[in-house]
Amino acid sequence: MKNIHIRFILITLLFTACNKFDEDINITTNAPSQASGMQLIAQAQLSLPGLSSSPQGTFLAQYLAETQYVGVSLYPEESTSFYPWYQGPLADLQAVLTSEDLNANEGPIANQKAVAQILKAYYFWNLTDRWGDIPYTEALKGNENFTPAYDTQESIYTDLFKQLKQATQMMVSGDLSNDIIYNGSISKWEKFANSTRLLMALRLSEVNPALAKTEFNSALNDGVFTSNEDNFVFRHLAEANNQNYWYDQVVNRNREWWALTEGLVNMMKPVSDPRLEVYGNPNRTQGLYVGLKFGEEDHIGTEEYSLLGDAIYAQDAPIYLMTYAQISFALAEAAHYGWISGDPENYYKQAIESSIEQWTGSSAEASSFLAQPEIAFDQGNALEQIATQRWVHLFMFGYEAWSEWRRTGYPNKLVTPNGVAVPTRLAYPDNEAFNNEVNYKQAVDRQFGGEDPIHGILWWDQ
Repeated sequence: MKNIHIRFILITLLFTACNKFDEDINITTNAPSQASGMQLIAQAQLSLPGLSSSPQGTFLAQYLAETQYVGVSLYPEESTSFYPWYQGPLADLQAVLTSEDLNANEGPIANQKAVAQILKAYYFWNLTDRWGDIPYTEALKGNENFTPAYDTQESIYTDLFKQLKQATQMMVSGDLSNDIIYNGSISKWEKFANSTRLLMALRLSEVNPALAKTEFNSALNDGVFTSNEDNFVFRHLAEANNQNYWYDQVVNRNREWWALTEGLVNMMKPVSDPRLEVYGNPNRTQGLYVGLKFGEEDHIGTEEYSLLGDAIYAQDAPIYLMTYAQISFALAEAAHYGWISGDPENYYKQAIESSIEQWTGSSAEASSFLAQPEIAFDQGNALEQIATQRWVHLFMFGYEAWSEWRRTGYPNKLVTPNGVAVPTRLAYPDNEAFNNEVNYKQAVDRQFGGEDPIHGILWWDQ
C-alpha cells in the first residue's frame, strides 16, 4: 500500500481580470483541480479514520473515561461541525463523479465512479446517523448553491440504498490503482457496498421492520463480507504523515487522558475476555485491570486505572470501520427476528470468533470464552446478548456503537454523569443558523419543534 500525500486547495469563487490573456478565470469552490480520479478518491480515503478516531465518539459509547479533564465527558450542550466532511472528502468524491476526463490508465472509469459513489454514500450514512436531517440533495454544488436544503433522514436512507446498489451495478471487470483501502480490488468494494446496505437496513429495525427485512435480504443476496479478509480497514503507517490519531495524542503530546471505563472492564474482566488485554493496559499500581467510572470528577488519575492499550494507540494501529464480525452480529439479529433462515446462535458464535481473531490475531480462545454461562447464547435473551457483544467488539468506533445503542438500548448499563443522559444526536454547527438560516430553521422545526437539542430523537430511533 502506498502512502499517498495529496494536498488540494479549496478556495472561493474568484473572478480575476487578466490583461495578458484578455479573459476571466473562474476557480470554483470545492472543486479540487489537477488531480486524477484515483488521487481524489485516495485523498477522500485519508479522511476515513476521522469517522472513528475521536474522543467524542468514545464518550458517547462510554468506552473511555477522562483521567484529567472530565468536562467533555459530562455531555454538555454544544454544537459539532459537519463542514469538514462536506469541504473535504465529499467534495473530492463529488469531483470524481462529475468529472468528464477521468484517466482509464488508473482502472476502468466505471469502477472509479462506482468506488467514489460507494464512499460518498458511506460518508453520508455516517453523517445522517449523527445529526439527523442534513444537506444532501442540494449539497456539494459549490458556488451554485451555498445554502442547501436539509433532506429528511428517511429520504436520505432511501436514496443511499439506491446509490449503493447502482454503484455495484455499474462495475465492470478490472481493478484500480492508488486504492489505499482494498488495493484496487473491485470485488472487495462490491462486498463493502452490499455490507453497508445490510447494516443500514438493520438500522431501520424499529422504525420500519418490513423495509428493513427487504433491504437486508437484498443486500445479503448480493454478497456481503464472508471473512476478516473483507474487513473495511484503514491501515496507518509507522511514520508521521500517516499515523494513528491516538499515537499523536498519547505519545507525541504525552496525553494520558483516557482510561477504560468501569462499565467496559466490569463486562470483560469477569469472563476473562481475551480482548481486554488488547483494549487496555493493567494499572500501574497493582498490575490489574481497573476501570474508571465514566464521568467521575473526583477520584481520577493515571496510575490506578487501566489506560488505553499499547496496541490501540500504536503509530500504525489500524482503524476498523466495518468488519465481518459486525456482519455476523447483524445476521444473528436478523435470524432472531426471522428475517433470514439459520440458527442465530451459530451467527452469534461466528461473530465472537471473528471478533477475537480480529483483535488478538487468533481465535484459539474463542471456544472457552463462548462456553462460559454468561456468554453462551440464550435464545430468551438473544437481542441483549447480541447487542452487548457487538458493543464490546466495536471498541473505539464509538460513533457506530452509539448508533447501535440508540437503536437497541443495549448495553443497558451506560451511566448518566451528573444526571445527564447519553445524547441521542449531535447538535448542528452553531453557525448554520447564520450561514443557512432558512433551511436550518426548517430542519429544526420539522424534527425537534424549533430546538437543536443533543437529546433529540432521530427518525430511525423510534
